[in-house]
Amino acid sequence: MSGFWRRARRHPGFLVGATLVLTTIAMALVSLVWTPHPYDDLKMALKLRPPSEMWPLGTDHRGRDVLSRIMVGAQTSISVGLVAVSIGMTAGVMLGAWAAARRGWVDEILSRFSDLVFAFPAVLMAILITSVFGASATNAILAIGIFNIPVFARVTRGAALVMWGRDFVRAAKALGLGPLGITIRHVIPNIASVLIVQATIQFAVAILAEAGLSYLGLGAQPPVPSWGRMLYDAQTYLYDAPGLAIYPGLAIALTVLGLNMMGDGLRDLLDPRLRLMRVG
Repeated sequence: MSGFWRRARRHPGFLVGATLVLTTIAMALVSLVWTPHPYDDLKMALKLRPPSEMWPLGTDHRGRDVLSRIMVGAQTSISVGLVAVSIGMTAGVMLGAWAAARRGWVDEILSRFSDLVFAFPAVLMAILITSVFGASATNAILAIGIFNIPVFARVTRGAALVMWGRDFVRAAKALGLGPLGITIRHVIPNIASVLIVQATIQFAVAILAEAGLSYLGLGAQPPVPSWGRMLYDAQTYLYDAPGLAIYPGLAIALTVLGLNMMGDGLRDLLDPRLRLMRVG
């Protein structure tokens, strides 16, 4: 672990990405106990105020503090990303590992299931789910999580199949260890780095998907702040107050950029072949 951190300190992409991600997390954590103003405090007499000492990023069309809403909106994005990726990763890893261990009809069914889910993008799936259960952050999480399942299943299956061809797995089979024991003790630990990198990438995708769904009115519902919903509300005031769109847009862009850079950095740091290439 100490070697990992020594290499990480020399990887500029990872450092920049981690800094952006940690900034977003810190902003969300701080907003749990403090914001410059109440995020849902309506003051119509103060609407569309420009940035000032009292309102660092100005106020929106209902007189609410933009900075406070961006801070609380980070909670929404992070919570949606965490839960959706956890759903997709848990179910996808189980399915992918099972398919790699059993092969045959199990592998074929998983492949067809993945193709079926990929045929319905997250937005269309969210529209289907919300048309039945109603628009909410919970249903948006469910839609994004379901979309993540085949992603993790395919990544897990591909990496696990490589592990099943290794000598140490053959030795475990020769000693009488069953497929479940081999998967838990040998396969999953050896593909964990691949899954961590994929989780980082899917976290960024989940944040983008949540922002898009909220923009369409299918994500978090008012008065809960959401970066995507802030963009939707700002489109009417682009000429009068462009900052209403710029600030949440920057929050989304920088967070997604940070997650992608951190994911690329983790791939370089955790993959021994890439480490050797970089050294060479």
